[in-house]
Amino acid sequence: MTIASSRHARARLREERASCQTGLPGPVYCDTSALIKLYLSEPGSDEFNQTVEGRGDLLASDLAVTEAVSALARRLVQGDITLEIARRIQHALIARLDDGGFLRVELSREVHRRAEHFLLSQTRSPLRAADALHLALATSARAASVASFDARLRAAAQAVGLATYPA
Repeated sequence: MTIASSRHARARLREERASCQTGLPGPVYCDTSALIKLYLSEPGSDEFNQTVEGRGDLLASDLAVTEAVSALARRLVQGDITLEIARRIQHALIARLDDGGFLRVELSREVHRRAEHFLLSQTRSPLRAADALHLALATSARAASVASFDARLRAAAQAVGLATYPA
């Protein structure tokens, strides 16, 4: 067994173990609303943190990080958090993407075309552009689940056969 195949086997075992523990099949794509819950105390944060604790198969994108920073900026303006907290969370998100704590999913031309397909085909639960991009990122990375606290994105993910958190 080569080093690469050994690493792959260990990663696959971690994913399967995490999936069995939580009942949420992996890999799991985390949208912005899910990422925020990992760093700020909100309704559902504790449960979500417990669900994904110890998982090595969490997928995220720079799109989600940028949207998270936008949400942090809104909370900063509203006086809900300080600039120091916003910057700490921003740096923590970027570091986790850079060090492999989240498996990075990249926006590409193909992801944009897939998102456009979702925008035109999801007529029962119409998507916003960013949600279509998140769904396209998840499916392009072969995620088995999408973690999102956005009902519209969850409905679209379920429509294309993905498990969701919360269900």
